Amino acid sequence: MKTSVSKLRTISPTLENSSQALASPSTRRTKVLHLTASPCFGGVERQMLELGREMQDAYQSLFATFQEEGRCRDFVRTGRERGFDVYAIQYDFPRMVATYRELLSFTQTLQPDVLCCHGYKPNFFGRLVARRLRIPIISVSHGWTGESYRVRIFDALDRFLLRRMDRVVCVSEKQAQRVRKAGVPKAKTQVIHCAVRSERFAQVDSAYRGRMEQMFPEQPRLIVGAAGRLSPEKGFRHLIDAAHRVVRQHPDAAFVLFGDGPLRQVLQRQIDALGLSQRFRLAGFCADLDHYYPHLEMLVLPSYTEGLPNVVLEAFAAGIPVVATAVGGTPEVVQDGINGYLVAPADPDSLARRITDLLRDSATRHRMGTAGMQLVREAFSFASQANDYSQVIDSLLLSRATHERAEASSHAATHSES
Repeated sequence: MKTSVSKLRTISPTLENSSQALASPSTRRTKVLHLTASPCFGGVERQMLELGREMQDAYQSLFATFQEEGRCRDFVRTGRERGFDVYAIQYDFPRMVATYRELLSFTQTLQPDVLCCHGYKPNFFGRLVARRLRIPIISVSHGWTGESYRVRIFDALDRFLLRRMDRVVCVSEKQAQRVRKAGVPKAKTQVIHCAVRSERFAQVDSAYRGRMEQMFPEQPRLIVGAAGRLSPEKGFRHLIDAAHRVVRQHPDAAFVLFGDGPLRQVLQRQIDALGLSQRFRLAGFCADLDHYYPHLEMLVLPSYTEGLPNVVLEAFAAGIPVVATAVGGTPEVVQDGINGYLVAPADPDSLARRITDLLRDSATRHRMGTAGMQLVREAFSFASQANDYSQVIDSLLLSRATHERAEASSHAATHSES
């Protein structure tokens, strides 16, 4: 899809005027170009920008996104507000030749040392460009949802492409297992967990508790939260079923689900049919979600599949426990009985039981929330994540330099013999 030039210019800086991207060789840091297809400003986008911030002393992070029918605007705007060069690519499927040529020209101008791709579409075009320009390419595998037949086709394409990358960074050990099963050699995979800045949650604004309470006709004493895209793989219908069981035992409890997506109307009909309209609120997308976390009794994540969920890290950073399904990389963060509870997916009875256990016991909620906060501060910092990425990038650049020297020596030897 091609977007009009005038529309493009409102969200993409010109390459000629990018002083950061075209720095002089004497001041030049290692350039890393992140290529994505951003449909909103979500967890993946936040991870990229925070990583760029953490690595900025030694690495210059640049960002480019496919427009996704204009939905990339939030990511582009946020990235530029934070001081990064962020570009919107004009062309897209099905104009594959035009897309490739644009990305090739764009990358030649920016001259990155490494290309880092996030998702099947960036992987597809990024690999073509990286091979043409002979630059190393990393793919970050966040997970596969398989939420529809169309998405399953893209997931299969992604697995095919990952086998052809120089390195594949996986956000969890579980995802690394899936990537290796798809045929990526173990030597090419590296687990680097997502991270969270705990300081985002240091200041607690009590006004946000009041704002949540005002979402309900009758003020609840206990509020259970959830957050995520309202799509099939997130399993929120099971949370609604669980809520129906919980409120019968705890009439003073209420549920709020932050996020938006294709299932919003379906979920609202389910809420109404179960008589939960006074006790279960779909709050929509929330830009200031960080301020609400500390005022929740817990966060619930009923997903069928996950890479490594950012919402869990954020909940722990805010000091609240988590009840989640034992899928994907979630058990690598949620320690059953220590900082939360794990249940089987698609099991609203177990979900309701664990939610009820926590609602009944404020001391356990506090203990688990404190344990979660300690865990993310010690093991899921951006400093640690940046160090791991630095090692991957530096090893790739060293391998490339060694290979180029060997090629040069071989060429020189052949030339002297002739």
